[in-house]
Amino acid sequence: MSEIPASGMKPGTARAVEYTVIGIGVCALILIFQPFSLTLFGIGCGLVVLAGLANNLLPFSQPGVPAATVVRVAIIVAVLFLVVTSLSIGAAFLYGVYLQS
Repeated sequence: MSEIPASGMKPGTARAVEYTVIGIGVCALILIFQPFSLTLFGIGCGLVVLAGLANNLLPFSQPGVPAATVVRVAIIVAVLFLVVTSLSIGAAFLYGVYLQS
């Protein structure tokens, strides 16, 4: 018999987090490979990035892990994404300035 942990996420909650992350990835792939709309393709491309980042939450979607830990990891991943995106956009902008001079 499996024991339900006294604190942290219950098995159903952990499973819901896991299935949500996997569902985002599947939805992204469906949107990328659909042949009807470029807008849906663009949304799918964005969802692929989101799904890739959300996959970092899968090791923490276990019964007994506090939900606050999952939220903290999600915030860390989001901040790292914003920092890397800002550096990339900044570098591209500065390269454009360099090419114009």
